[in-house]
Amino acid sequence: MGKAVMIQGTGSDVGKSLIVAGLCRAFVRRGLRVMPFKPQNMSNNAAVTADGGEIGRAQALQALACGVPPGVDMNPVLLKPESETGAQVVVQGKVAFRAQARAYAERKAELLAAVADSFARLRNNADLVIVEGAGSPAETNLRANDIANMGFARALDVPVILMGDINRGGVIAQLAGHAAVMEQEDRAQVAAFAVNRFRGDVSLFDEGVADIERFTRWPSVGVIPWFAEASKLPAEDALGIASGGTGALKIAVPMLARIANFDDLDPLKLEPGVQVVMVPPGQALPGDAALVILPGSKSTTGDLAFLRAQGWDVDIAAHLRRGGHVLGICGGYQMLGRVVDDPDGVDGVAGSVAGLGHLDIHTTMRPVKRLGLVHGTMAGGQVPVSGYEIHMGHTTGTDTDRPLLHLDGRPDGATSADGQVSGTYLHGLFAHDAFRAAYLARLGHQAGDLIYAQVVEDVLDRLAEHLEASMDLDAIAAIAR
Repeated sequence: MGKAVMIQGTGSDVGKSLIVAGLCRAFVRRGLRVMPFKPQNMSNNAAVTADGGEIGRAQALQALACGVPPGVDMNPVLLKPESETGAQVVVQGKVAFRAQARAYAERKAELLAAVADSFARLRNNADLVIVEGAGSPAETNLRANDIANMGFARALDVPVILMGDINRGGVIAQLAGHAAVMEQEDRAQVAAFAVNRFRGDVSLFDEGVADIERFTRWPSVGVIPWFAEASKLPAEDALGIASGGTGALKIAVPMLARIANFDDLDPLKLEPGVQVVMVPPGQALPGDAALVILPGSKSTTGDLAFLRAQGWDVDIAAHLRRGGHVLGICGGYQMLGRVVDDPDGVDGVAGSVAGLGHLDIHTTMRPVKRLGLVHGTMAGGQVPVSGYEIHMGHTTGTDTDRPLLHLDGRPDGATSADGQVSGTYLHGLFAHDAFRAAYLARLGHQAGDLIYAQVVEDVLDRLAEHLEASMDLDAIAAIAR
């Protein structure tokens, strides 16, 4: 059975996912067989595994850093928010139930068995398992029945490294405050701390490190300088969404309230000559965009109402009148049709909602989710494409006679008669270099020589080198048990 160590943070978005990915790659480079693990994740940015399950996108990236295929055991509990208080709960890759926040809190304890089961399988096939926490272990109101942080760490006896984010300010208080409010047994589970996202001369924080050690009685395993290339790697949740790229071809993407699988956009942000503009609520879509992408959504009908509330439906209509193009991906594809029917309320409230009407299609929501890795070609040619499907709707209509893709021998998506509007259920399509180049060529843009998969691999290697230089990996290895 392999050893394990857990990276917890003083809050959400302190860089845990990235640091775990970097540590995974660093220890692999040292010759170890490493596996990533996150007991409970909350994210609508999911990845599909080869066995037809789904996990958080961050764990798929961490698996890539380890050089192993992503598997459902790497993230046994995935919460996919559907509203402000409710979520779809995925257990070991499959949808198990839906629950409101209070009801889920009462059921967390029963999920610990599945978490422990998945963790044991990973440890049996690894020299080292690097575990990622969620949020903060000092949220005392959530401590009962916790399976994401100290509840997991203590139940499975996994030592913890607590990481603060100096870029937020107050990192000494972050770490000292955690030590102050955590119960004694939880505090004893912490073996060391680290400080992330330092800008400038790290030596200037030597006294800060000494103060944290004095206040907490925990040793430091490193102060990690800001890693500028982090933006080239897929973000775990919507907090990490940002515009990217520069160039004459502008792509506008409205930031839906329940935006999902938004890493579909990452390759476009790195494409030379392409600018991806993420448009926040309350702002109009830019009038000079060549393409508007409606991204995936965890709540198609809910986000359709949100889109209209921002006036983006008016902006899209004006964009099309100017001769612009629109691409809908998954939930965004469904929104472009005439009607979205949800007789069983699987997407929210049962009923029928009018779509934007730019594609002659009709979508019916179904309770069975379609999950899978797929391969195919761009319609009208032999340009290869690959990606994954993760959706609960079935779409028919006249415009599906002009599919965007052919996947595993069947048509996928639809295109309007004038060619301006198209949609697809395929996620990850722009990560395929040949397809990305062919699609951009339709917009009059000549793609560069970007090999997206190689960019991600190279950045992971540089991240590993970054952590080797700034963290005491020997100490981390010694902490693991």
